[in-house]
Amino acid sequence: MTRRTGDHPDLTDPRVGAPFFSTWRVGTPERQRLTVEAIARTWERRDWPAAGLLGYHVYAGHDGSTLLHHSQWTSESAYEAFVKTQRQERVDEVDTAVPGIERVRLDRYRRYRSGTQDGDTRVPGCVVIVEVEFEGPDPERQRAWVDAVFEALESEPNPHPGGIGAHFHLGTDGTRVLNYAEWETAQDHIDAMAAPGDGVGSATELWKRVQNWPGLKGSTVSRYEHVLGLLPA
Repeated sequence: MTRRTGDHPDLTDPRVGAPFFSTWRVGTPERQRLTVEAIARTWERRDWPAAGLLGYHVYAGHDGSTLLHHSQWTSESAYEAFVKTQRQERVDEVDTAVPGIERVRLDRYRRYRSGTQDGDTRVPGCVVIVEVEFEGPDPERQRAWVDAVFEALESEPNPHPGGIGAHFHLGTDGTRVLNYAEWETAQDHIDAMAAPGDGVGSATELWKRVQNWPGLKGSTVSRYEHVLGLLPA
């Protein structure tokens, strides 16, 4: 069976071999709510689809239009088996309840590094997704850039309050990096972005190196609220 949870996912769970992130555009806050309700109904009335799926979480974008989906799979092959036998009926039921959903894309990742504090029990009130794109596939460049971010974070002279954790994922296509950042509140992140510097970092040489990395094509920053968690019963 399937059960609902309000708990956030554990991004560091060692069983997760294939973390996936996808975005749906639904248009309005009301359609966000209706879509989340449709997803919950569709999943809760069915058996949990596969032992290889550890959890499925949905987040409402603060833009009032998008939904972020994060599924934690043990392997890509487990996901492919689900697609062949069970995915379409769930998609069809949600689309019947809320017509006109735009499924923007699904990206496949592998978690590379996480920055957290031991014993930190704070619950994220806001999840910030930072997506970075590079020109052409280069796994070594992906890792080097994330390592440079950690170096800049560790030497940050003015750390902002409210940050809980950062979980960096490398796209399997070699061109993308996704940071799943946990903050106490959205306002904490807004304040950090408004501080001197470019982004959450101060105007240091290490942050300038991160922001001007060779081959860096662009980045986006989006804020979300965790609104639905689904787990095997």
